Order: sequence, then structure tokens, then C-alpha cells
Amino acid sequence: MSLEMSPRTRLGLAAAALALVAGGAGYGVAHLGGSETPAMQSADAGRKALYYYDPMVPSQHFDAPGKSPFMDMQLVPKYADGSGSDAPGVRIDPATSQSLGLRTVAVRRGELASSLTATGTIDFNQRDVAIVQARAGGFVQRVFARAPGDIIGAGAPLADLLVPEWGGAQAEYLAVRRTGNAALMQAARQRLLLLGMPPGTIASVERSGRPHNVVTISTPTGGVIKTLDVRAGMTMAAGQTLAEVNGLGTVWLNAAVPEAIAGPLKPGQIVQASLAAFPGETLSGRVSAILPTTQADSRTLTVRIELPNRGGRLRPGMFATVSFGGATQPALLVPSEALIRTGKRTLVMLALDKGRYRPAEVQTGREAGGDTEILAGLGEGEKIVASGQFLIDSEASLSGVAARPIGGGVSAAPAARSATSLYETTGKIEQLTATSVTLSHEPVPAIGWPAMTMTFQLGTPALVRGLKTGDRVRFGFDQPPAGPTVRRMAKVAGQ
Repeated sequence: MSLEMSPRTRLGLAAAALALVAGGAGYGVAHLGGSETPAMQSADAGRKALYYYDPMVPSQHFDAPGKSPFMDMQLVPKYADGSGSDAPGVRIDPATSQSLGLRTVAVRRGELASSLTATGTIDFNQRDVAIVQARAGGFVQRVFARAPGDIIGAGAPLADLLVPEWGGAQAEYLAVRRTGNAALMQAARQRLLLLGMPPGTIASVERSGRPHNVVTISTPTGGVIKTLDVRAGMTMAAGQTLAEVNGLGTVWLNAAVPEAIAGPLKPGQIVQASLAAFPGETLSGRVSAILPTTQADSRTLTVRIELPNRGGRLRPGMFATVSFGGATQPALLVPSEALIRTGKRTLVMLALDKGRYRPAEVQTGREAGGDTEILAGLGEGEKIVASGQFLIDSEASLSGVAARPIGGGVSAAPAARSATSLYETTGKIEQLTATSVTLSHEPVPAIGWPAMTMTFQLGTPALVRGLKTGDRVRFGFDQPPAGPTVRRMAKVAGQ
């Protein structure tokens, strides 16, 4: 027998079933909470809560336990770090760390190569240009079959020029030669040279004994004809340009490099270039110049690279990709994924002893191959969290744990230490400016600093006079409110 229910009846039964399920679930949650609460209370017996909070709104703190005003649940207590240490940081149980997938790595010193790439186009070498001009005024009698864009060799003829003025001067020179007067002959020959007559033409006049007032104008170098301004029947004035020839022995590759990353580039640096016209082939060149102006629309600098053009294969306008590899440089390295960039500063999460973690502020440099250079804030061998650090950073923020500042040690300086005392150690100069010096220094036990790379202010610029990057120095510094400041520095003997 079939029983058909009306829509209203079916809706009522569905509502009743939903209420029954919700009630059962509520009982289960209440029963689970009731079974866990005594266990948690027994585990935390004798411990004083710092405050109470709703896990759904962790930023809101309450002084007493009770029901959350935001959710239908009890407030959760937040206890102090139970490690028994006064050192700053948050403590995470090892089992919890494993379930969160936390991975720690040691800060290491290694080689960091530049991986800067840019695009560019081939252009003529503007230093290899020859201008062909008429040395004397005359008339164009003949033009050889040349056109702009033609590739010609050195000494290629362009036009025959009739110079009437040369005829009279050459006849006078021949008459003087017949007199045998050496002084007059030398003066007349000098006059021919001053009129712009090539030595070869003068020699031809001397051999034949007849005037030659037609000269063939040729190119002094080989290359491509960029401009050609000579036609048959033209009247040429002395100094007028007939043609412009650009050599093809070398070409320029003009690469557009964003100004934000162009700082490490230097003239003379070796680069690798690959062209779309020659897939699979890599050309080596050298940075010849970094142009002083910045393109306002693209915010790029033009880096000029000189490339050899064997066989004339490289043609202006070709597209190329440039890799500014250069030599590797030693640096203090951490994985790039370990960095926490807040917009105002960059942090890493230090992995301390007994499961404690603390954020530390760092100053970063170059980045390549998944690694980032640390200029200041960390020491070689310190351990940091490479994955899962954002969860710990959130917990540290909720717990009010302050980040270790750049130059801050792992322990405070002894209270008895005089504020005017100098702390001394040895280090290597990594970078010099007019007001600061970056040093990779050894530990400073007096104030609990580990070995690290950091930037110090200079008490006076004269401290670094005669020093350069790479020098090992012995230095003394203090810690005024403005930050660690070097007060004396001397090069280590034996370098």
C-alpha cells in the first residue's frame, strides 16, 4: 500500500529529523567537551593563565574564564611558556612541530652567483664609423654602383671627382721639376698636398709627366654603407660628405635592465647572450658601458655590450636574451622560502633550544637559485624555520614576543658593563659606504653575540681610510641609542 504525503507533511518531517540530528550532535559535542575538560584542567593544574581568548577571535583577550561573546563556546586559557626559561620566544611541542610539518635549516655561507637576465637588440658599433668626404671642390663625373645598405670592403671606390683647381697646380709642379731647383720643387709639391691631393695622385703625375685632375674617392674602411649622398653630375664642395660607412667587425647589444636590479652590474663584466636567430648557440661578450640615463617610461637602464661579429652574422635589429652571470661571490645564505616579508621589514623564525622559536629581523641582499643573501641579522650556523614559519609567527604575535632586532644578541649585555665600554672582535669588511661598514665578525662573548654579518655605523669616516672590501680588521664598537657604532678599527697584520 502506498501512502502519499503532502508537501507540507514532508517539510515537517524533514524539520523534525534535522532537529533530532542537531540535538544528537549537540549532545556529542557536550559529552566530548565534558570528557576533555577535566583532562585539560588536570594537565594545567597549578599553572596561571595569562589571559583567555576565543580561538575564532584570538586577538581579543579576556581576564577571566567564561563564555565567548562571539561564539557559543567557552574561552580558552593562554598559559605562559612552560620551558622554565626567561628567554623570549614561543614553545611548541615536538609532536606538534612534526604534525605542522616544520622544517629547520642552518644559516650557511656559500657562493651566490648573479642570475640577472634581460632582453636587448643588436645595434651598430657607433665607435666604428668612417665619414667619406671630398677633399677639394669639383664635379662628379662617375658614380659606382653603390647603394645604402651595401656591404663593401676597405678601399672600395664610390665616385670619380673632377677637380679643375688641381690641373693648374699640377702643371706648375711639372714646370718647376724641369728647372731642377730642389727648393722650388719641394714647395710646389707641398702645395699639391695642401690642396687635398692624395700622395698616390702626386706620384702618378710625377711618373707620367701629365696633370691628373680626376680623383677616385674610396672608402677608408669596410662595412655597411649607412648613407650615400653622391650622384653623377653633382657639384661637390670641399669637405662635403659623400658617404658614411659603419664597420661590422663588432656590434653592440643594448640590453634594457630594470633600475631596481642594475646596481651590481659593472663595465667589463662578462655576459652570455642567446639570439632567436641562432637557437642553441651562446655568444660571450663584455659590458662596455652602462649609459647614464634612465628610460622614464620603462624605468630601465641601457647596458651596452660589445659582441664580436665573426662572418657578419649579427645584424642590427636582432633580438637577444642576455644573462649577466659574472663571478660568484661569498655570502651568508638562507632559503628564500624562509623569509617573512611584512612590507615594512623582513623576518625569519629562529629555531632555539627546547622547542622554542623567536622571530628575528634581517637585512637581505641578492637572490638567486632559491637562496637569499643575508647582509645583517643572522650568524652562520644559526637555525631557522624554512617551512611552517607563518604559523609560528602568528603565535608569536599573539603571545607578544618581540622580534630580535638587527644587531641584537641572543642574550642581554651584563648589567655591570659600562655604557661607554667598547666591545672588540675581529671581522672581514663586506661593504663600505661613507657612513657605515658591513662586517662578517666573529662572536662577541661579552654581550652574547654569535658570529654574524651586520652593518655598523662609523664614528668618523676616517676610521676606514686605507681599508677596502675583503680586508680583515680588528675593531671596537659601542651601542648608543642610534645603533652599534665602530669607534676604532685597524687592519689585521699579515694580510
